Amino acid sequence: MASLLDTSKPRINCSMLSQHIGRGVCFVGRVEKVHPTGKTFSVSDGEGKSATVELNEPLEEELSGIVEVIGMVSSKGVITTTTYNILREDKGIPFDLELYNEALKVIHDFPQYYPFEVAASG
Repeated sequence: MASLLDTSKPRINCSMLSQHIGRGVCFVGRVEKVHPTGKTFSVSDGEGKSATVELNEPLEEELSGIVEVIGMVSSKGVITTTTYNILREDKGIPFDLELYNEALKVIHDFPQYYPFEVAASG
């Protein structure tokens, strides 16, 4: 069986979490608050809504700014992450979460042009 990192995942925002329970997803948001234990943090999407991200191991680095999280959505709407990437905002060009959110809407409104689900062969 392929791992979560080896399969395609839909990009989602907070309003789409309930539609992806038990599935792998990719979520991009701004870090709002890191729990003192370092095992969870909250992120906000381009609509200003918040989601909780749960880690298997405590953070070993400071986490701030924009992050891309890859993980599974639990029945409580928490993203249990497999991995995350910090998206650096270099050269003074900030990441536009609102514009990213608009792109997500287009992707999900026209799935025939932006397919995420790849049929398993065999």
